Amino acid sequence: MDERERKGAPQRRTAAGGALRRRPDRGAQRPAGSSPGNRRRPGRKSSRARRRQRNVVIRVLILIVLVIVAIGGFVIWKKYGSSDEKADLGQYYEVDTDNDIAVVVNNEVVRKSDALAEGAESADPAPGKIYDGQYYIEYSVVRERINSRFYWDANENVLLYTLPGGSVSVAVGSKEYTDITEKKSEDYVILKTEGRTAYIALPFIQAYTNMDYEVYDGQPVRAVVTSDWGETRTAAVKRDTEVRYQGGVKSPILTEVKKSDKVTVLEDESDWMKVGTEDGFVGYIKTSALKDIGTETTSREFEEPVYSNIKKDYTINMAWHNVTNTTANSYVLEMIAGTKGLTTIAPTWFSLSDTEGNVSSIADSSYVNYAHQSNLEVWAVLRDFHGGINSYAETYEVLSYTSKRTKVINQVIAEALQSGVDGINLDFELISSDCGEHYIQFVRELSVKCRQNGLVFSVDNYVPQPYNRHYDLEEQGIVADYVFIMAYDEHTDSSYEAGSVASISYLENGIADALESVPAEKLVAGIPFYTRLWHETPKTADELAEEEGTEAASYPNKFTSAAYGMEEAANVVADAGAQAEWDSEAKQNYAQWEGDGGTYKIWLEDSQSLEEKLKVIKENKLAGVAEWCLGMEASGVWDLILQYVN
Repeated sequence: MDERERKGAPQRRTAAGGALRRRPDRGAQRPAGSSPGNRRRPGRKSSRARRRQRNVVIRVLILIVLVIVAIGGFVIWKKYGSSDEKADLGQYYEVDTDNDIAVVVNNEVVRKSDALAEGAESADPAPGKIYDGQYYIEYSVVRERINSRFYWDANENVLLYTLPGGSVSVAVGSKEYTDITEKKSEDYVILKTEGRTAYIALPFIQAYTNMDYEVYDGQPVRAVVTSDWGETRTAAVKRDTEVRYQGGVKSPILTEVKKSDKVTVLEDESDWMKVGTEDGFVGYIKTSALKDIGTETTSREFEEPVYSNIKKDYTINMAWHNVTNTTANSYVLEMIAGTKGLTTIAPTWFSLSDTEGNVSSIADSSYVNYAHQSNLEVWAVLRDFHGGINSYAETYEVLSYTSKRTKVINQVIAEALQSGVDGINLDFELISSDCGEHYIQFVRELSVKCRQNGLVFSVDNYVPQPYNRHYDLEEQGIVADYVFIMAYDEHTDSSYEAGSVASISYLENGIADALESVPAEKLVAGIPFYTRLWHETPKTADELAEEEGTEAASYPNKFTSAAYGMEEAANVVADAGAQAEWDSEAKQNYAQWEGDGGTYKIWLEDSQSLEEKLKVIKENKLAGVAEWCLGMEASGVWDLILQYVN
């Protein structure tokens, strides 16, 4: 018996009874060179497994690519895709309360910060309001954007609208009003106030204005006003699209427009256009969404008030006569004896004597008679200086009250009629920007009274500059008979450097700028009969230190000056032994010399310089010329003026 039998190991036999060999233990190592049959070889994978592994890898790679594409698409969409965000219209229109309404005037949204009523308790009153179902527009919005002739007196709570024959007046909270002299009424309250802020009913505004308006319900309610007529650019919407707050698909949506809707094109920004919709939205549309871009002419039937004017059938040649007391009136014949071609004399007779609207007068009917005997008209001057008052604040105090303006006008007209003058020449030079609307209302009211009493009405102005735009030359050109520009005082005793009183460019530019607002047949240019002698000395170290940080510090020299008439100035130059030379830029004779520790400088007014100015006046076909002032001229200038004026 072999070893296995002795140990009792189980045996298997064949059918023939032969014994079979025992199966090797599963964990035993297969002898080298033996065949594996159907079993895998250790350390190798089947092709199926490898395929499965490749598929997994491919799926993972595809998933990664899809994630990357999705992230990239999201980023691209985030950056370039259209936003569905809706704009906050309450914030867009700056509407806060239930009775506030949005106001859009001539395709421009009026913001609360734009409505700055004078003296308003709120710094930013709402541009529009609803009271008892009626729609109202804040006064400053009306004045600045719709019709500047409406005037609100916050001191005396009255609304005025001046027509050629007189004023329309409305009291706060009333349905009734006075149209010049006729009592009328409406079925709504015309004027509402909140503190010192006034609101005017839209239909009342329209009654005196060439405007259309439409009110659209919604959140918020929108009053859309059109008062600019003429050529406008329009376009049709090509497809349903959005109007966005700004150009760009990410900008919030203001409103949606439908195919074939019409919009007003306001600005072209290549891919986007700024447009206004009919219902009061102003925003941006893709240029590709518009078609039929072109120009349309809009108009509305409306009868504008016509201010009749007195027009002389000759060229005006007026000299101001600086009369400071009643004694000076007696010298009128002496003053005009040497003149030639003079048509008008303007004595400085009237001035504001206090802040209550009283007027001081030195008018003299004998003076007027002497002038008339010499074939001269008398246009008496009314001034807001050299009288009882002499400051911007005091002039404002008078003109900002309707009752005080009325008092001034009534007193001046009464004095003018009593003395027999032919006209009133208004010379108010202390008008602040805040006083502008009160001043131009005064001009309107005085023009009406002058017209009613057959008096020529003229207004004096500085040459147009940005800082005196509130004098409103355009309105003056409508309501006044003549508008004067005083083309002198280019340099005064308050200037930081020496210079001409009236260089040729000062006159040329003044005329050109004034003609943008006033027709030539109404414009009169004032020229000087005087000049200034300047004395220039270096500033001391202490003076420069004191001026440090101011505009004056950039000028190393200081100046004093004195005004001289034409002959006096020529004598000053001669006495100094100086030689005047022609300044081709200023078109004046210029002289300078050393003396009294400094340098004297003078730009002379003489026949040669006046002729250059008269040429410009004639070339522009103005209504005439005026001279400041009578008595300062050289003897030969009248023959020269006569050549150009008549």
